[in-house]
Amino acid sequence: MFDKFLNLSRVHKRLVSVFADVIVLFFALWAAFSLRLEQQFWVPDRGQLVVSSLTVVFTIGVFVRLGLYRAVVRYLSDRAFITVISGVVISSITLILLGYWLEVLVPRSVPIIYGALAFIFVSGTRMTVRMLVNRPRRRNKEFVAIVGAGETGLQLANALDQGMEYHPTAFITLTKANHRALINGIPVYDISHIEKAVREHRIKRLLLALDADSGIDRKRLLKKLEPLAIPVQTVPTMSELVAGQARINDIRDLELEDLLGRDPVQPDNAQVANSLYGRSVLVTGAGGSIGSELCRQIIRHRPGRLVLFEQSEFSLYAIERELQALNQIEGLGVEIHALLGSVTHRRRCEAVMRSFAIETVYHAAAYKHVPLVEHNVIEGVQNNVFGTFHVAEAAIAAGVQRFVLISTDKAVRPTNVMGASKRMAELVLQGLAQRQSDTIFSMVRFGNVLGSSGSVVPLFRDQIRDGGPVTVTHPDIIRYFMTIPEASQLVLQAGSMGLGGEVFVLDMGEPVKIADLARKMIHLMGLMEKTDDHPGGDIQIIFSGLRPGEKLYEELLIGDNPQGTAHPRIMMAREASMAWEEVEQTLSRLMKASQDFDCFEVVEILKAAPTGFAPNGQVADLVWCNGDHRLSIVSPENEKVRRFPG
Repeated sequence: MFDKFLNLSRVHKRLVSVFADVIVLFFALWAAFSLRLEQQFWVPDRGQLVVSSLTVVFTIGVFVRLGLYRAVVRYLSDRAFITVISGVVISSITLILLGYWLEVLVPRSVPIIYGALAFIFVSGTRMTVRMLVNRPRRRNKEFVAIVGAGETGLQLANALDQGMEYHPTAFITLTKANHRALINGIPVYDISHIEKAVREHRIKRLLLALDADSGIDRKRLLKKLEPLAIPVQTVPTMSELVAGQARINDIRDLELEDLLGRDPVQPDNAQVANSLYGRSVLVTGAGGSIGSELCRQIIRHRPGRLVLFEQSEFSLYAIERELQALNQIEGLGVEIHALLGSVTHRRRCEAVMRSFAIETVYHAAAYKHVPLVEHNVIEGVQNNVFGTFHVAEAAIAAGVQRFVLISTDKAVRPTNVMGASKRMAELVLQGLAQRQSDTIFSMVRFGNVLGSSGSVVPLFRDQIRDGGPVTVTHPDIIRYFMTIPEASQLVLQAGSMGLGGEVFVLDMGEPVKIADLARKMIHLMGLMEKTDDHPGGDIQIIFSGLRPGEKLYEELLIGDNPQGTAHPRIMMAREASMAWEEVEQTLSRLMKASQDFDCFEVVEILKAAPTGFAPNGQVADLVWCNGDHRLSIVSPENEKVRRFPG
């Protein structure tokens, strides 16, 4: 019977609702008179019947006018009950006025009793129907707890209640005074009672919904949630909701920046905006992880022109399409130009900069994957060292005002060709900063970027979802981490602060042990690590050994006395540099060795320069090790034969 009602058309459901309201309103009027007159079987006279009928008819008209019958019962909100209250108050006033005008006996307390009963009956019938409709749906939902009992948590609970997947059965609060309270009928538990809440309410998932201004230490919070071994997920940030990039019920896996152990780096937006507004800006490597995020942040500061320079056709197409959409939707009015090209082509770079009157260059184009560069030495040096050199020379020739290099923590005392090539690129820019003063060169050095191409976080997540094992190179390996937006903000900040030749470094907090990071991800995705002590676990961690050129510890500074800057979280290190004449000679030798495809000589030159390069293995270039070069190479200078294993 009830299912038949649910399957009726919308018009028929409205007619049923009207009929039900007519019945309950008449009953409320009869009950009000009966209670007031203390007559168990009160029968109205003709005048009272007319007044009652007119009141009911007028009330139904008011309900129609207020839109009560347009509301879908299963999705009733607080506004629907306000509508019922408004209609009932108008109905009670109508009863008083009709009794007065038609000179019918209506005791003064009857409209009050009638109003109360009418509200109870009209709203109660709808609440009953909503409960009957939603109960089977809730039974099939997954029970979840919401960590955070503020506005964000309440919005999430309301959104989930209307959805089909999750049913919120408990709030977890970090304020002890809120323990054992009720929010929307849902019990609130203090964080210290979370195990009890999980057990009693059969909770299968925890959803983080913390208010932006809550000031909660997420790292400590996650440390408390980790032993529960149930999935922990999060909801979008308020900025994403306001920007329309997500909805409150868009549940997603926990972002591992919560484990960074520090507050996100906040840029000085006024200074950054002043350095970008109305200017002509070029981003090399615009389609890469860092380059694309740089473009997203730069365009919001409304430069006059943004030039995207990228050698990957697909990456360039993707970022241009995204930025054009953003430009149109937000009405930014920025000229966007997408150009294909390689940073190793100096004349192409200079022509681009002159054609678009470029004032600021952000140089993000680089090969950054350590094992790949280790296996492709010549290409790594050509792109990272000579690419930087050619773009910088083009910038000087084209009259560019500011040039910012995106560097890496692997440039500090490098043990691999990638790090050594990035340190050499820094030395090139430091030398150019000494040679001239028209173009201001700055370098920004940061650690591993969460979510970038090659990042361990998405790799671990995929391995866990596939059932493992999770591969870590070494049990003691540690890394610094930051988010792509943070890295991009730092680059923009440094671009506005640089005076010439500085290396800017972010205070990145405590380094993260990769094995511990893998374990946290396993636990926070609701699984257990499989070990010798716990053979019944879900995911095993295996250690594959350090890859070519990889080291256990990354550093951010070479010097031991970093200087502070105007930004509290950004430090400045003036590293050992080379005079331009020495840089020029080193580049000349590097170019000759590259043209001769002498990988050994390339490595020797990088070691001889003040890069701190100390390789932890032999040359691993795949072509070098598998070609004729592996037999012997005679050095003309000392006639010494250098031999390499095949």
